Amino acid sequence: MDNNIPDIEQLIKQFSKLPGLGPKSAKRIILKLINNKENMIKPLAKLLANVYKNVVRCTDCGNLKVVNQQCTCELNSNTYDKICVVENLADMWVIESANIFKGHFHILGGTLNSDEKYEQKNLLINSLVKRIKKNNLKEVIIATSATVEGQTTAHYIEDVIKNDKIKISKLGQGLPVGGEIEQLDDGTLVSAFKNRVPVSTD
Repeated sequence: MDNNIPDIEQLIKQFSKLPGLGPKSAKRIILKLINNKENMIKPLAKLLANVYKNVVRCTDCGNLKVVNQQCTCELNSNTYDKICVVENLADMWVIESANIFKGHFHILGGTLNSDEKYEQKNLLINSLVKRIKKNNLKEVIIATSATVEGQTTAHYIEDVIKNDKIKISKLGQGLPVGGEIEQLDDGTLVSAFKNRVPVSTD
């Protein structure tokens, strides 16, 4: 592959930004795509264009939805009385695949550092408060990672919703210190959910 072709160089740089990919892996993927232009690049370009045009983040729950269509959080608003708060979509997907939680999900869209305000990160915390009240939820399970940022975010959420007279719990034993939710295996997640502990709101 001629790395002096600007378009290819830029494509490699973009692919290198994806999780788990470095320059070498990106080059192999680009080479594979170029050698299969009709069967791979053409349909991939079309799919990416469609996703860019038609898929957006729900401003209520943070999940993905199709433009101008109702999100699942609206369609299933009265189905459950629990809500699980996670940092990102990958966390929600790994919990869903483990089949350990039946309830609503709320995707924050990131975490806070100790010196940040949630408005700076565009986290969906205000909408979480609204969903709790609107759907008469009985329990909020805070499933942020056991990192400093994840725990800072958890404490902030606890402070925001503690006056709503709702049960607040967080993941218990099985969640290693510094661990990120999306990296955990099913057994660890099951243990963390089963052993979740109430949060003191004093």
